[in-house]
Formats: sequence, C-alpha cells, structure tokens
Amino acid sequence: MMRLVGEGLQVYLHRTPIDMRRGRNGLAALVKEAMKQDPFAPGSAYVFIGRKYDALKLLVWDRNGFGLYYKVIESHERFHWPRLLEQDVIELTAEQMNWLLDGYDVWAQPHRQIRFSHVS
Repeated sequence: MMRLVGEGLQVYLHRTPIDMRRGRNGLAALVKEAMKQDPFAPGSAYVFIGRKYDALKLLVWDRNGFGLYYKVIESHERFHWPRLLEQDVIELTAEQMNWLLDGYDVWAQPHRQIRFSHVS
C-alpha cells in the first residue's frame, strides 16, 4: 500500500475528472499546463480522478523518474472528491491524502469511511 509521508510534502488535486488512459507523460503535461505547477518539483504529488470517481492516479517525481500510483475502488462506492469548490487545483496535506485513499470524505464532518462487502 502506498502512503504519502513527509513533513514538507505538497499534494495537489486536479479537481476536474480526466480520461484515465493518460500515462505519466500526459499527466505531467496536465500538471504543467492546466495546474500551472512543476511536475519535477521534489516533495510534490499530483492527484487525478477518473470520470466515474472510482479510480485515481497519483503522479510523483522521484529523483530520476516519475512514479505513478493507480487505485480503483472495488464496489459501487466512489472516491469523495471536492466537486463544489471553485478552485481548479486544491492543496491537501499528506495526512488528508491518506484519508482520501482510505475512503474518507475529507470535506465533510464527521468523516464517513467506505465499507466493502463484496468484490464487483
């Protein structure tokens, strides 16, 4: 299981859903052009959601290459995504990102965890 750690880690969410067929180069171009960020910035992670909100990709530059993490939720559940916020790029802490990966709704109080009962 991948977990984001680090005191100075910056996590940036691209709020608009993307075509999940994009690879590392396509995502890096999206980081540079749409998010106005540096995809090669050390200590930065960029998060993208699929159109069905059931899959996400995480892009990280790691010294000499991109790391790409892909996660799909197995059931009728969806990732909780900030649909009502106006910003195109949203910053999260590493802890908030880990909560999102665990299925929590980071933008609601109290947080609701996704429970799984079967494989799709």
